[in-house]
Order: sequence, then structure tokens, then C-alpha cells
Amino acid sequence: MLSDVTSFASLAPAYPELLLAVGAIVVLLVSLFWKGISSTAVSIVAIALLLVVLAVLLLQPATGVLFNGVFIVDGFARYMKALVLGGAAATLLISLSNAKEHGIDKFEYAVLVLLATLGMMIMVSANDLMSLYIGLELQSLALYVVAAMKREDKKATEAGIKYFVLGALSSGMLLYGASLVYGFTGTTQIDQIVAAITLDSRSIGLIFGMVFLLAGIAFKISAVPFHMWTPDVYEGAPTPVTAFFAAAPKVAAMALFIRVTTVSFGPITHDWQQIVIFLSIASMVLAAFAAIGQNNLKRLLAYSSIGHVGFALVGLSAGTEVGVEGVAIYMAIYIAMTVGIFACVLALRTENGPVETISELAGLAQKRPFVAAIIAILMFSLIGLPPLAGFFAKWQVFLAAVEQNLFLLAVIGVLASAVSAFYYLRIVKVMYFDEPVAKFAAVPGELSVVMAGVGFLIVTYYVTVGRPLTDFAHSAAGSLF
Repeated sequence: MLSDVTSFASLAPAYPELLLAVGAIVVLLVSLFWKGISSTAVSIVAIALLLVVLAVLLLQPATGVLFNGVFIVDGFARYMKALVLGGAAATLLISLSNAKEHGIDKFEYAVLVLLATLGMMIMVSANDLMSLYIGLELQSLALYVVAAMKREDKKATEAGIKYFVLGALSSGMLLYGASLVYGFTGTTQIDQIVAAITLDSRSIGLIFGMVFLLAGIAFKISAVPFHMWTPDVYEGAPTPVTAFFAAAPKVAAMALFIRVTTVSFGPITHDWQQIVIFLSIASMVLAAFAAIGQNNLKRLLAYSSIGHVGFALVGLSAGTEVGVEGVAIYMAIYIAMTVGIFACVLALRTENGPVETISELAGLAQKRPFVAAIIAILMFSLIGLPPLAGFFAKWQVFLAAVEQNLFLLAVIGVLASAVSAFYYLRIVKVMYFDEPVAKFAAVPGELSVVMAGVGFLIVTYYVTVGRPLTDFAHSAAGSLF
């Protein structure tokens, strides 16, 4: 009995994952056998479960390597998992009042979100190429289903099929890269790959393996040129599902990208640094210009997310602890802005249905001044204007690039931000200066709370959460170096 207790105590670093896995299975079984349970009740239970797991993660700061080295929990993993859990809970919350309208009023939606979140947490803590793949596929398979959950909608079905086909392609690339890395290093454990590279020096086969591996992960963060699925899937999927896609999975994939590059391929930083710089520049530039012609809100937000991935990669391009700290801060602020803007989108409804285009926002400031003000704040923050949170996010990653003499990359980033201001400010112009064309429905209470909270944090970032977040991110980055 004592040995059983000791064995269970040794699993302390994995308590959050174990709790989430058991909780998701219990929620699934209860929902299956309790025929009268509503999807809203299941979603509320799922939100509560995610918050409990988040509390366990933060209040039980256990670290270590488990399961024969394939699962690692360090400061970086705990930081990124906190963002994933917070993002998942927030996106479930903002979908409560819109589930029926968007065709996701089924208990399976909340269960699939829980399973996808579990996959993301495994991804963040993956210390082996095999556990990396298992976490990635657990997340992806759940996301394929929720993308096409509105089965009677042709756009949603198309989005699910596109995401599945291109996701399978990216998984194949990732596995091929993993097989090459294993063939040339003799190990699949992330922390042992670096030792093998140090002993045998760099080989062309290893470089090819690294390229395919990073290409597979780049698909998950929607970095150019692996972004082709993003606008169509964002537009076709139900809006609450799009909000989830834009938040938590991006953070998990970025955490995976950071761990693989900085830990596994540390000795060949110069090689992967060139790949990351290319992905960063391509993402920033393409998103800045491609979004200009968009009128559909979700397509515009898709290109916006591609651009922000590019900005985050500016920090990783530095290949330093300061750069990783900048990415960590950027992703936290990015999640807050993403949840806020999608809460605003979900809150807007006219007599014709949910607002889908920018032109439908005409006169919003006269009809719904609170929502218009929050959207304006978020647009200015997405541009990166001081003293809003978005400014400090970009400041951190550009500073890391400049410290490593990547001046051209930083300049391109600033210019891309200037170009992106056009389509962000266009939304503000339509809301405040165009004549109203429709009446807007009342805003649900939980969405008002989310919008107010995010707006407050974005405006007061420097004096409220700035210092604690920076300290947490600094500790997280330090655990990788």
C-alpha cells in the first residue's frame, strides 16, 4: 500500500493531465447515459474542470521527467499549459449563449474541447518525438471533428475536410522528419538528440530531418507557407470553434516549436534560425497585405493570426533566452486579444443573423458603444500602439531581435505592423464614421463580462499584470537554457 502511495506521489508533475483525462472520460460517460442533460450544462462542467486543472497546475508546482523520459514538466511547460487551459476555458465560456445558433449545441463539443486540450498539454510537455506526435494527433483529431460539427452547413463540412486533408499531410511531413532525426541521432528523446548532435556534429540528413519536422509543426501555427488552410477553415467553421482554433492550439504548437528548436537543435542554432527567420518574414508580410482586401471578419482575423505568429517568431529567431521570454509574453497577450475580439464578434447579431462582414459593423458606435469601444481598443492593441498590451508584446520580441543584430528582421516587422494598421483602422472607421445599416441585438451577459475584463487588462497591462507576467515568462524561458 505504501509503495502504491509513493508511486502515485511520483506522478505529481502529471496530475493536471491525469485529472483532465479522467474528468473528460467522466463527462463523456455522464453525458451519454444522462439523456436529459443539456449541452450548456456540459459546457459549464467542462469550464469548471479546466479551471480546477489550472488551479492544480499553478498550486502544485511539481517538476520532473516521467514515463521513461518521454514526458517533462518544467517552468516553461507550466507557463504554456496555464495559457492553454485559460484559453480553452475562455473560448468555451464565450460560446455558451451562441452554441445553438452556430450548430454546436451538442455535449460532444465540450468533450472534444477537453480532449483537444489534453492533447495540447501533452504536446507542451513532450520530451520525445513519439509523445510529441501522440499529443499532436490527439489535439488534431478532436479539432477535425469540431470544425465540421455543423454538419448541415456546407462551409463547415468543407472546412473540416480541408483541415483533415492538410493536417494529414503535415503529420506525414512531421513523421518523416522524426524518422530522419532518429536515423541520424539514434534517439527520439528531445533532450538526448542534442547530445547526439554535439558528439557527431551536424550532418545533411539531420538538417533535412529538422526541416521536415519544423515544417510539420509550422502547419499547426499557421506560419507561411503552411498557412493555406487557415482562412478557409476559420471562415467555414462555427465562430466559437474558430475562436478556439485561434487561441489555445496556437499556443501549444508554438511551445512545441520552441522546445524542439532550442532544446533538440541547440548546437545547430544557425541552421534552424534561418528557417524561423524566413517563416517570420513570410508570415508578417503576406498577412499584412492579404488581409487588406478581406471583408469577411473571420477571414480577416485568420490573416491577423498568421501575422501575429510571424511577430512571435521574431523573438524565437534571436535564439536566446530573452527571445523565448518575448515569445512567452507575446503568446499570453495574443490569447487575451484573441478571446476579446471573438467575444465581440459573437456578441454582434442583427435581425439577419450573426455579423459576418466588416460592412455590417457600420454605425456600431451609435447602437452599441460599449462593444465598439472594446473592438477599437483591441484593434489599436493588435496594431501595437502604446500604452496598450500589444505594444509591449511587440516591444519584447523586437528587442530580442535587435540584441542579436537582426536589424533587418525588426525593421520588416515594424513596417508590417504599419501596413496592418490599415485594415485594423478600417474596422474602427466603419464603426464610428459610417451610418448604421442594421439594428444590433442585446449583448449576452457573459460576453459583456469577458469583453470588459479583456479591455481592462489590455488598457492597464503595464500597471496591473505586466510585472507578474514578465517574471513568470522569465522563469519559464530560463528553464530551457
